[in-house]
Amino acid sequence: MSYTEADYENAVIDLFKNELNYDYVYGPDTERDFTSPLYDDVLEESLRRINKGAPYDAIQDALFKLRNFENGELVQKNALFMDYLQNGVPVRYTEKGEERSMIIYIVDYQNTDNNSFIVANQWTFIENSNKRPDVILFLNGLPIVLVELKSPSREETDASEAYLQLRNYMHEIPSMFIYNAILVMSDQLVSKAGTITSGEDRFMEWKTTDGSYENTQFAQFDTFFEGIFQKDRLLDIIKNFICFSNDGKKELKILAGYHQYFAVRKAIESTKRAAVTDGKGGVFWHTQGSGKSLSMVFYSHLLQVALESPTIVVLTDRNDLDDQLYGQFAKCKDFLRQEPVHAESREHLKTWLGGRKANGIIFTTMQKFEESFDCLSERRNIVVMADEAHRGQYGLSERVKMTTNEQGEEVAKIVVGTARVIRNSLPNATYIGFTGTPIATEDRNTREVFGDYIDIYDMTQAVEDGATRPVYYESRVVKLHLDQEIIKLIDQEYDIMATQADAGVIEQSKRELGRMEAILGNDSTINSLVTDIIDHYENNRAELLTGKAMIVAYSRDIALKIYHKIHELRPQWKDEGKVAVVMTSSNKDPEEWREIIGNKAHKNELAVQFKDNSSPLKIAIVVDMWLTGFDVPSLATMYVYKPMNGHNLMQAIARVNRVFRDKEGGLVVDYVGIASALKRAMNDYTVRDKKNYGDTDISKVAYPKFLEKLQICRDFFYEYDYQRFMDGTDLERAKTISGGVNYIIAPSRQEDREEFVKEALMLHQALSLCSSLVEESLRIEAQFFESVRVLVLRLSNQGGDKKLSLPEMNARINELLKHSIKSDGVINLFSDIHEEFSLFDPKFLDEVAKMKEKNLAVELLKKLIAEQIKVYRRTNVVKSEKFSEIIQRAMNAYLNGMLTNEQVIQELMKLAKEISAASKAGQDLGLTADELAFYDALTKPEAVKDFYENAELIAITKELTETLRKNRTIDWQKKDSARARMRMMIKKLLKQHKYPPEGMEDAVQTVMMQCELWADNNDMR
Repeated sequence: MSYTEADYENAVIDLFKNELNYDYVYGPDTERDFTSPLYDDVLEESLRRINKGAPYDAIQDALFKLRNFENGELVQKNALFMDYLQNGVPVRYTEKGEERSMIIYIVDYQNTDNNSFIVANQWTFIENSNKRPDVILFLNGLPIVLVELKSPSREETDASEAYLQLRNYMHEIPSMFIYNAILVMSDQLVSKAGTITSGEDRFMEWKTTDGSYENTQFAQFDTFFEGIFQKDRLLDIIKNFICFSNDGKKELKILAGYHQYFAVRKAIESTKRAAVTDGKGGVFWHTQGSGKSLSMVFYSHLLQVALESPTIVVLTDRNDLDDQLYGQFAKCKDFLRQEPVHAESREHLKTWLGGRKANGIIFTTMQKFEESFDCLSERRNIVVMADEAHRGQYGLSERVKMTTNEQGEEVAKIVVGTARVIRNSLPNATYIGFTGTPIATEDRNTREVFGDYIDIYDMTQAVEDGATRPVYYESRVVKLHLDQEIIKLIDQEYDIMATQADAGVIEQSKRELGRMEAILGNDSTINSLVTDIIDHYENNRAELLTGKAMIVAYSRDIALKIYHKIHELRPQWKDEGKVAVVMTSSNKDPEEWREIIGNKAHKNELAVQFKDNSSPLKIAIVVDMWLTGFDVPSLATMYVYKPMNGHNLMQAIARVNRVFRDKEGGLVVDYVGIASALKRAMNDYTVRDKKNYGDTDISKVAYPKFLEKLQICRDFFYEYDYQRFMDGTDLERAKTISGGVNYIIAPSRQEDREEFVKEALMLHQALSLCSSLVEESLRIEAQFFESVRVLVLRLSNQGGDKKLSLPEMNARINELLKHSIKSDGVINLFSDIHEEFSLFDPKFLDEVAKMKEKNLAVELLKKLIAEQIKVYRRTNVVKSEKFSEIIQRAMNAYLNGMLTNEQVIQELMKLAKEISAASKAGQDLGLTADELAFYDALTKPEAVKDFYENAELIAITKELTETLRKNRTIDWQKKDSARARMRMMIKKLLKQHKYPPEGMEDAVQTVMMQCELWADNNDMR
């Protein structure tokens, strides 16, 4: 007995009813307006209960606003609704002749039990078409959560198909999504939540019910549903952890991940304690790329209530970090319900803080605190949020720095640690640190200022959750032929960076590093560097994802040299706008630099272009800018020509760890020997991180994996000779591919085929990281396996980890068919031609039958016939059953070895011709497709035609169809009583025609099934 989607649906319903205590309603049993997405009776009753004593007219105005949204984009309507949901509906009403205003709340966030929580299934809603989502959660009559389920036991469906279904619903029943807070897709193995603007890769699992990371690798479906939908937590998430990020061009709706939710909640509690004790709120360590900036937004939002409207000072250590973080807060200003401000100077900061007793979010850099030591504010209700809270500047102690004055005299200057300056400026504030990299073990300063860790979300966890991708490393230092003297100089720079050096050491360092710049900027070295980068990029990275790459230059001068050398070697790239330099400008810059570097507006435009996956800008040359807080998800390659250390290094390489489509990971290509610095930087990470990412050298990680997977793929094909792919002509190569597909899809190799597809994908991903290390012959051999894998997936409708939509699948099959047939079984993988092929074209069927690759022919015929049967399943009970049984029998006989390739092709051809003939039968009888379906139902019993003239059967058919059409306004799914009325009406009609003949009473059941199918698939308004 199989475990179906309906069984899983029942399990989810039971969980909501019995574990989470939701009320349950079954859609077909509920009297309501099927053209309204709201559960209107419950909504009106809830508003009156929550807003006790509110005037009738005020409630009516709120209901009117909730039912009527002005024309506009769905996202804008949903944003307005979310504002209503989180903050209430502003209404106007008249009392004693005067117009008044008030807020009508649609959720009671203080008293959970004062709200209505309903789980419903089979809830039909009619708009552009008639749809029935699997499960809907109603909060006070509002459909805030829509759940799409897929059967855990059917191989051909999974959560990805649920995503496509959700997108389809958004087109067919868009009004339902005005009221949506959370979307869910689940196939029991994988359950993920997202929003109406989330791409599939942004739907995230919820892996804990209590905030621990202990058992998160294989979280159960009940952990997901209980983790999010406990009543108290659901209200908390809706109120405080869903926001819109609007940059003026695009509006994104963001749902916090589980790691953000629990960490922010912990941070709030820690801050509340610190505010009445020592002011140390703690350190919030979430690895780069896991949404730290948004966590800071959610934290700031919650803080308003938790500490009764405190003033928030957001502190960064550089202007570009300030700009980036400020930008994120500015995009979320509606959610924060206040506009963040930039401090222009210390004086501005002092005036701004002095001009208020509460509220406000102001951004500033540490440098503004160092401008003076006076007290800015003694208020207790100030929270300082420090971004990247572990820099050396956070010292609490004073030290003596020896310098030389203008007269050449040596003077001793007392240098006060920045943390001390900030503490003196805001003595009674509470301090909390946010960081994407851990605090160094020896860094006591940070702990003294902020306290201990609040929450740790490490790289291992982020990669496991799909929040980030791993970063790999490739050394190409040897390509530059750097001598030992330069390597020694680089090591010295690392040592200096790693210590709090005194003035004398720093001066000596400047002299030494001036020599290093001369060597690293030497024309011959730059020529070697750029030649190798171009070779590596063009051969290994240009065609990967969107081809975005970053070059980190040693200095501004060297950045310009690299830029000019690239254009000297690839002049066409200049016309294409493929390369840009992004760095700060100076008044002392040579004139010719200005055109390349540009002003702030130019740099902002470059940022927009680099983030645009379709723009021609592919390679950014940077020095310091864009190495922190600048996110381009598709960026997968970073060429490093600059020594970096510790946090700076980890921040920089995290530019390539963002999630994007099927990106395996980021690749850091090293030209200056950062390997030892990477290892040192990892010392401060968790034990798990050091174990998993302590050595990410592709020569030790990806390359061995590539060789291992290559051997596995060879083993799958040990009986198939694919040598002609390596040394043959294009035509021979193409025939070898199609032969390879034919070989691996043989029925006897079904298990091998599934394993091969998985292993070949891992081979492809490993090669994407280490292709520069792999010799050409092995790369070509791997390409054979990749070509076969892609085609096998196209045949089985599984695009890698993602399912294809029906139009995509048809386009790919048609392309495959065209080249399979027209070139005598040759498949052209790279064609963009998408000609339509019809199952009803006899010439086409004959060509398929003549294909040399018989396994391929079987798969193609089976796919096309299955598609046609799917059409019948939606419209015609009899034909659907009949053809499904025939194809199932044929395929079972084929798989069991009872039919040869040739025989099963003949069986499938015969079935295709029957389907073709069936489609013409209606035309010959003068019947529409709807009428033919009823005619087939009436004539299913073979002996029926012995009792009636065909004309009489056609008359019954037409009357039956017309009767149902006249009663379109009745929704047969509404109630059992409505269905019973339909049955009575149909039976009465059939009785008038003395149908069915005696002894064939079962025939009525077939007719009834067809009537219900027709009702399900027709707009019943």
